[in-house]
Amino acid sequence: MMMNTELASCKICPQNCGVNRYEKMGFCRAGSEIKINLAQLHHGEEPVLSGSGGSGTIFLSHCNLRCRFCQNHEISHLGWGRYYTREECVKLILELQKAGAHNINFVSPTHFSLQLADVIKDAKAAGLKIPVVWNSNAYEKVETLGRLEGLVDIYLPDYKYAHNAYSQKYSQAKDYPRIALEAIHEMQRQVGELQIDSQGIAQRGLLIRHLVLPNGISGTRKALYELREKLGAKIAISLMSQYYPTPQAAEHKELSRGISWEEYQDALEAARELEFDLIFTQELSPSSDWTPQFTEGGSKLEGKNLHFRGKHIHAKV
Repeated sequence: MMMNTELASCKICPQNCGVNRYEKMGFCRAGSEIKINLAQLHHGEEPVLSGSGGSGTIFLSHCNLRCRFCQNHEISHLGWGRYYTREECVKLILELQKAGAHNINFVSPTHFSLQLADVIKDAKAAGLKIPVVWNSNAYEKVETLGRLEGLVDIYLPDYKYAHNAYSQKYSQAKDYPRIALEAIHEMQRQVGELQIDSQGIAQRGLLIRHLVLPNGISGTRKALYELREKLGAKIAISLMSQYYPTPQAAEHKELSRGISWEEYQDALEAARELEFDLIFTQELSPSSDWTPQFTEGGSKLEGKNLHFRGKHIHAKV
C-alpha cells in the first residue's frame, strides 16, 4: 500500500492529532487501513434513503468523537470489525448495489475520508451508479470535505449540540457547534437542497439529523435556530427521538433516561415555528431493539439482504 503523507501526520479532522497513522493511533484510534464492521441493506433509515430496497449501509469502525451515549459503542469506541483493502471495499459496494440498495451509505466515515475518496472514485469507475451517502457526525474540516466534492451525492450529517460545554463533556469535541455548522454549510454548498425522485428516493442534497437528548443537553431549540440562520428554511431536517441510555450514558444521571413525549413535542414545535420545508419525525419508542447487532470480528454477511427493523419515520411538510 502506497503511503499517504497526510496520514503520516494526520490532521484530517478537527481533533488535529498529528500522529503517524501508519505507526500509532490518534484520537479516533484508527490506523491507515479501512476497517468495517457491518454492511447490509438497511431498512431503518429515513424513508427517502431506505425506500423499499434498503440503504446499502456500511458501518465503519472507530470514530473521531467519544460520545458517552453512542448506540454503536462496540464499533465506534471498541473498534470491532475487520480490515478491508481498497479493492475489497469496491467489491463490497458493488455487491450492495447488485443486491438492490438505493444508495451506498457510509456510517461514521470522517476518520477514513482520504481512503474513502479513493474507494469511491474506483467504485464509480467500476460501475457504481447509485448515490453515495456521507453519514457523519459533522465534526469535520471544510478542507477535508472539499476532497469529497463530486464524489458524495447526499450528505447526512448530525448536528448534535448547540452548546460547547455539553459537546466537550459528552463527546470530547471542543467548539463542536461552530465546527459542525461550518462543515454542514460546506456540505450544502456542494450538493444543495434534498432532491427526491418520483419514487420517493433521495438522489442528491443535504439532510440534517438532530438527536433530541434528555434534559435539554442537545439544546434543540437553539440548534434548530442556528441551522435556520446559517442554512435557510429550505433544508431538510430529521428530528430523532430514538435516544436510549447505553451503559456508558447511564453513568450520567442527566442521560440515564429516554426522552419524554413533552421533550420531543417541544422539538417538533420549534422546527415547525422555524418553518423548515421538510421535517422527518420518529415515533417515540426509545429502545436498543433498533440497534444493529455488531460482532467483534465484523459481519460475515457483507452485501446480503439483511433486514434491520428500523422505526418508521414520517415526513412532515
